[in-house]
Amino acid sequence: MHDVAHRWTVIMISLVLLSLVSQDIPAIEGQQQLPQVDGEWWTVASDPDLGDLTDPKQQPVDFAVWQAADGSWQLWSCIRHTKCGGKTRLFHRWEGKQLTDKNWKPMGIAMQADPQVGETTGGLQAPYVFKTDNTCAMFYGDWENICCATSQDGKFFRRRVNQNGRTGMFGEGRGANTRDPMVIRIGDLWHSYYTAYPGGKGAVYCRTSRDLQNWSDSKIVAFGGQAGTGPGSAECPFVIEKDGYYYLFRTQRYGVKAQTGLYRSKDPMNFGIEDDRYFVCTLPIAAPEIILHQGQYYMAALMPSLKGIHIARLKWVEK
Repeated sequence: MHDVAHRWTVIMISLVLLSLVSQDIPAIEGQQQLPQVDGEWWTVASDPDLGDLTDPKQQPVDFAVWQAADGSWQLWSCIRHTKCGGKTRLFHRWEGKQLTDKNWKPMGIAMQADPQVGETTGGLQAPYVFKTDNTCAMFYGDWENICCATSQDGKFFRRRVNQNGRTGMFGEGRGANTRDPMVIRIGDLWHSYYTAYPGGKGAVYCRTSRDLQNWSDSKIVAFGGQAGTGPGSAECPFVIEKDGYYYLFRTQRYGVKAQTGLYRSKDPMNFGIEDDRYFVCTLPIAAPEIILHQGQYYMAALMPSLKGIHIARLKWVEK
């Protein structure tokens, strides 16, 4: 009787395990790595003087950091709540000699929206700069579309105007506030991740291209789950590849209660739709940009006060 009972116990446990495996529960592949700030943050950009356009309520928010052709470091930030009119946003530039320098030199207003090429007055949002061949490309939002500007020296950018006389390349429809682009090359395709909120529901979108001019239809790659579905639930998407996995940073809140969700997937076109199977953790930061320079990772993010941008060294620890 004891042997029979034991066999039945083994059978029942096996059936329970089999039922669990048959459900839609993802397997944990490999050892997870989490990004961790290594040391103190240092301020690189503070609330700038915009001359007549300065407003006490202004805030440096979404930004880009990159290295120019002469080796200097550049930072452009969207400054919101200025006196420039319209949506109140423009780009300001800073320059530093070394990535690890504090308090980079303010270089003045870098760009304002141009309605003559279809951009919304005061609507510039979230620049992102990357290198392709011998050119720097800047993707940015104009409140409704993702646009592109290019530069040979990585400092002074010229808008790319399309055949229709407008800078907008693509968007998710009028009123969806398509914004916050970033670009990464995966295989032979450029992937542009960005956010928008058609119908008031924020999601991370992706489009692909071989030439940075002709783009595929959009695909939602992250939506809902613990981060929610509101207009700001999928802001500032940033994707990096590390050790065969793709990590998506997805921001929900700025300020002293900053919140960014981290997701990890083998598929750069799927970080979870209405589920959290790829969710790793929540980070107390906003609008992060990950920089890999000379083998060292760095993280740049908004200061909790929303009066500047700071950088810290980053290390990866096994979970």
